Amino acid sequence: MPASPSPSPSPHGRFTWHDLVTTDSAGAQAFYTKVAGWGTEPWGPPEKSYTMWTANGRPIGGIGPLSAEEQAKGIPPYWMGHIATTDLDATVAQVPALGGAVLLPPTPIPTVGRFAIVQDPYGATFSAFQSDNEAPGHDGPAAVGEFSWRELATRDLDGALAFYGKLFGWTLGSDMDMGANGIYRIVNRNGQMLGGMYLITEAMPMPPSWLYYVRVADIDAAAGATTAAGGTIVQPIMDIPGGKIFIAVDPQGATFAAHWDPS
Repeated sequence: MPASPSPSPSPHGRFTWHDLVTTDSAGAQAFYTKVAGWGTEPWGPPEKSYTMWTANGRPIGGIGPLSAEEQAKGIPPYWMGHIATTDLDATVAQVPALGGAVLLPPTPIPTVGRFAIVQDPYGATFSAFQSDNEAPGHDGPAAVGEFSWRELATRDLDGALAFYGKLFGWTLGSDMDMGANGIYRIVNRNGQMLGGMYLITEAMPMPPSWLYYVRVADIDAAAGATTAAGGTIVQPIMDIPGGKIFIAVDPQGATFAAHWDPS
């Protein structure tokens, strides 16, 4: 995870990197370069090459293999968000006491930093990451091609906010009553909107999980490119306050979302 040229004074609690864990790296690269307009860039020694996603010439994430163990368990390809922390050991130490689980203890990435894979008390998985340098990413609005929103499907809104609040300082922004769909909770970081949370209902056959939205320049073009490249749109284009979105599954089975913002 290389450094961003525009770091914030403190990245703690910011989604700073996004990895696609997949069964077909080449196929995924062909798909997302068409849909999101990303570039790719190798990083690391040839024998352990890591492919990064780039947007506007800056690295924003990467691609890793879905392990044989995960495949044996029937786990499909997925996106993994990395949340920055200024003290990985302290963050990880809090997780069990807050009801979560540490799936992978702090692990070094030479010349980059350390990360740990963590599960919140309700089953959603993410990575906590501490950089040895300046953390990737930036504060403020996302540019086209960057991840602009993230959304947690959970079984306990208050419990989830308390968990992430204690780990990363996130706070309640506002609750929107969506009628039959329940409450949609806006979560803030440093007073700015970070993402949303909603409750999984009996009508939603899905596990607790994070969904990541990439900002696109043209939502209709992105949707067309998704289907043309072999993806499946599971939530057609819909209006949201200030823009439009759709949710889709890539050809390998990873779920992602696209977001168009007219600003």
